[in-house]
Amino acid sequence: MSVPLAERLRPQTLDEIVGQRHLLAPGKPLRRIIESGELPNMVFYGPSGVGKTTLASIIARRTDRHLVRLNGTTAGTAEIKDVISRLDSFLAPNGILLYLDEIQYLNKKQQQTLLEYIEKGSITLIASTTENPYFYIYNAILSRSTVFEFKSVGPADVVPAVERAFTFLRDERGEPIETEAGVTEHIARACGGDVRKAMNAVELCVLSAPLTDGVRRVTMEAAAELTQKSAMRYDRAGDDHYDILSAFQKSMRGSDPNAALHYLARLLEAGDLPSACRRLMVCACEDVGLAYPMIIPIVKAAVDAAMMVGLPEARIPLADAVVLVCNSPKSNSAYLAFDAALTDIKAGKSGPIPRTLQNVHYDGEDNPTKGQFYVYPHDFENHWVAQQYLPDALKNAEYYRFGDNKTEQAAREYWDRVKQKEGRST
Repeated sequence: MSVPLAERLRPQTLDEIVGQRHLLAPGKPLRRIIESGELPNMVFYGPSGVGKTTLASIIARRTDRHLVRLNGTTAGTAEIKDVISRLDSFLAPNGILLYLDEIQYLNKKQQQTLLEYIEKGSITLIASTTENPYFYIYNAILSRSTVFEFKSVGPADVVPAVERAFTFLRDERGEPIETEAGVTEHIARACGGDVRKAMNAVELCVLSAPLTDGVRRVTMEAAAELTQKSAMRYDRAGDDHYDILSAFQKSMRGSDPNAALHYLARLLEAGDLPSACRRLMVCACEDVGLAYPMIIPIVKAAVDAAMMVGLPEARIPLADAVVLVCNSPKSNSAYLAFDAALTDIKAGKSGPIPRTLQNVHYDGEDNPTKGQFYVYPHDFENHWVAQQYLPDALKNAEYYRFGDNKTEQAAREYWDRVKQKEGRST
């Protein structure tokens, strides 16, 4: 079985790692820690293909500890206990350096198994994860580790790696390889910050390039076809999913149609129509709200149309709705009012419903004051009359405040007139 190009070209020194200058440039904290030879427990957090495993391998070569590699997707309790059994043996006289890839797939109990040995220092843990460690890693382990965040690698940093890959394949295969202008830069952009993807794309381009007059020529057309959708980072259960959804709604809330359409396109390109529709409806209700109340049925109609026609045509009504939400006035007054009311409920601030509002059909003999005494608003001018609706414990609570948009200010002026008139008449 052929070893992938990314593995054959895996960096052997800190200076060969692509990107991550914020961690590994001379003088940066992580580099100084590695060069000191005294390793703490560490968690490498970031997207795939950005050098987490490579760095762990380089660290392992710089220490005299026995290196053990486990992957959270395949390792279980038995594998962890096997690692522990090697402690204080001739296999690991100085302790074990455990590189645990994808630690987020281990459950809490499995992670707890390691805790005692991490505390003693007999196991030094280097864990990597593509998910937020503060959500997925057991707190006791996290508190004994230092988290370093790895970032997607920018195209400018990927270009030299792509050029090196073409040179490596040219020497390895012993045949000339020519690339059309722009191929290297296109691959560097299309990999979406994942260097491993870029290496795979280079290898595919060379393998598929026709041999003409003893030369393999890689064209832009071939590079574009082989890297199609490669820049997409998306996992419906992972951080990328929630990051895109968050950016989508925040762009609509911030009234930026260009950004909102960009994130909508990313969602639909990944085939995630339900999430796009759900977040669009939420934004219409939460962020536009009472500033333009009719937007709710309008967006609902667009979402219904999108779900009915499916992809790719669903993009048409959704694009209309997204631009409408972006360009509409904004108000979160009702959303804030409800949350304030809910806060009181959760704090135990409640009480009996006022008798005037109860569904009373019978007064017991023990009730000295017979009758419900509810006042029917429609019997009064403007269909309103002052009476208490909240429980006694909350009778002066004010949750809703009119927003500063035209629609809510018009409602405020109306009710100010009605209630002032009622006050004068009484």
